[in-house]
Amino acid sequence: MKDVRTGSEGQCQRKRVFIRTYGCQMNVYDSDRMADVLRPLGYALADTPEQADLVVLNTCHIREHASEKVYSELGRLRDTKAERRAEGRDLTIAVAGCVAQAEGEEIVKRQPAVDIVVGPQAYHRLPELLAEAERKSSILRAGKRLPGAGVLDTEFPAESKFDHLPSPQGVRAGSAFLSIQEGCDKFCTFCVVPYTRGVEYSRPVSAVLAEAKQLVTAGAIELTLLGQNVNAYHGEAADGSTWSLARLIRELAEIEGVARLRYTTSHPRDMDDDLIRAHGEVPQLMPYLHLPVQSGSDRILEAMNRRHGRDLFLDIVDRLRSARPDLALSSDFIVGFPGESDADFDDTMHLIDQVGFTSAFSFKYSRRPGTPGAALPDQVPESVKAARLAALQALLGRQAREFNVSKAGTTVPVLFAETGRKPGQIIGKTPWLQSVYAEGNSRLIGRIVDVRLTEGHANSLAGEIVTGSYEVAA
Repeated sequence: MKDVRTGSEGQCQRKRVFIRTYGCQMNVYDSDRMADVLRPLGYALADTPEQADLVVLNTCHIREHASEKVYSELGRLRDTKAERRAEGRDLTIAVAGCVAQAEGEEIVKRQPAVDIVVGPQAYHRLPELLAEAERKSSILRAGKRLPGAGVLDTEFPAESKFDHLPSPQGVRAGSAFLSIQEGCDKFCTFCVVPYTRGVEYSRPVSAVLAEAKQLVTAGAIELTLLGQNVNAYHGEAADGSTWSLARLIRELAEIEGVARLRYTTSHPRDMDDDLIRAHGEVPQLMPYLHLPVQSGSDRILEAMNRRHGRDLFLDIVDRLRSARPDLALSSDFIVGFPGESDADFDDTMHLIDQVGFTSAFSFKYSRRPGTPGAALPDQVPESVKAARLAALQALLGRQAREFNVSKAGTTVPVLFAETGRKPGQIIGKTPWLQSVYAEGNSRLIGRIVDVRLTEGHANSLAGEIVTGSYEVAA
């Protein structure tokens, strides 16, 4: 969970918004864009909910208990709202994102303190929704009744939200997210994304390139391309042709000032030959790839409707490493999917051992309402899932530590992003997305600096700055 708190405050801005972000990098991007939408209305970013006139919970619905975490936070905000009203002030509460999309009407019924519920495809309408919420609030303050006080917008509009968003402002320490694709057509049996984000949509090439150039002008030297299934990108170009992700990456690499490119999240079925070649041919494309596999068992992969098998995944890994030998791989794993046997789990452990991952997201299977997996028989007991997850995470942890230790003694370019807890400490990322701690001046934040890595740990590295910083011309 991440709080979006940064941003300039003009003297004329009298209102404040606090945006709490749950979940994925796409949600972080969406939160930044919601802040962009609200800025012309006079909203500066607040550091805490207590300072805000408007609180937005940008929610995620991927994992179990996601909804309950939101309702728990809403309970606290309800109390804050009541205290404000007793003082003659007000607080507007909005729920956005995937929980909003999945449970819109239920949120309004269960928590009447919520003023706005808006899905991930409609947040460009926030100004209109705020105006409607204020109108309803005025009616209620006048003592009149309404059939429903909350304003709800969870439709999938015909128009793209990207056509209605202002220019992006979300550059942090030289890095920026750039959403190029949304939705998914794969319909894995465990996943809610097709139901909350909709079908696959790729932004036009011209819009992506224009936003990339705006972000570079604003100070970005690293761009991370986002999508629920980003390597399925098929954007229309000005001449009517369709560009793949590989072609888009090659074009983005030509923008003066772009030093680093990344993309996430991918699906094995969409790792085409040109994209694999790009990893060896485009210097700006970092040697790190997050490629979810979920399981190493063909039987479970079929039950998950992944539409790829173990051998296809291993073949892709071999071809990627032939193209870029220093490539680091990350992945997603689900243990305890319905019907998973000890042998199926062993297949997953063997795949991890065979491939070697530098990091991973791993979870116990949880039923997501409305997905086919929720209705499957042979649900695995919680105790078995917990034991398997512990064993899997122990193996992944050893691999991550070994990878970090292997980098000790090398000198690598590090993009510094923030200050550390210790005075004089700054933190950055290697090309392989490892965290590096070093002593250095905060003026280096947002710059790429050569660092000699001295120690490798379980989740990070220590290093010493060995050269001055260099700036990529913008």
